Amino acid sequence: MTIDAPTLSAWLARRESADARSRAPELATHAAALTRTPRVVHDLGSGTGGMMRWLAPVLGGTQTWVLHDWDAALLAEAAAAPPDGVTVRTHVADLAGLDAADLAGASLVTASALLDVLDRRQLEAIVSASMSAGVPVYVTLSVTGRVDLDPPHAADRALETAFNAHQRRAHGDGRRLLGPDAVEVAADLFRAGGWSLRTAEAPWDLGGGDRALVEEWLDGWIDAACAQDPTLTDSGAAHRARRRAQLRDGALRVRVAHRDLLAWPP
Repeated sequence: MTIDAPTLSAWLARRESADARSRAPELATHAAALTRTPRVVHDLGSGTGGMMRWLAPVLGGTQTWVLHDWDAALLAEAAAAPPDGVTVRTHVADLAGLDAADLAGASLVTASALLDVLDRRQLEAIVSASMSAGVPVYVTLSVTGRVDLDPPHAADRALETAFNAHQRRAHGDGRRLLGPDAVEVAADLFRAGGWSLRTAEAPWDLGGGDRALVEEWLDGWIDAACAQDPTLTDSGAAHRARRRAQLRDGALRVRVAHRDLLAWPP
């Protein structure tokens, strides 16, 4: 199912604050130290520009951001109000076609909440292009499959398993998404190329102040799990009602595991 740009834009806006406080700051600091001047950052799967708004102040100084995405409407939104000191260019393309020429002049490649929605061919294209260009790569908020809800319930693990299978599903065109395996696949590809890398945990920790985000995330999590395993439909509906009631009462906390990765050439 393709999500329309307005719906995706609203989701990205809702999650931006949680994303900003979840990324591992030590990797951002290291990425900034690796980024040579002039600072030209190529951001892949940019959406509405959340990564740019978060990372540009960390990098500091005058910067050029080249935003790559499949959706021209999202890119137009991202480019409309860049941070101070940032010049923006946009590039509408499928990342499977990315090559070193697309990254000419780059001093850093970034992405956020992207790897797990790619297939292996797309990820290999990104890694190959970055390695050929010799550009450090900093990717954040790749899901790793673990979800912990407090208070816990026996239904959580069955939904988690089905959701992760949905994230790894095959499309009609034969593509199979990497889902929660993506960050490890990326790490293996960089290591095989002789690159150095660091990873860090970057979980969403969501509580009462994130009610709208938790509600939307919960719906998506349960809907995807039930689509993957229809035998969960009835128990999933009961679980949704249970968790929504806890959320309304301020009694629900959610931790969604993510991992950040930084890779750089030898």
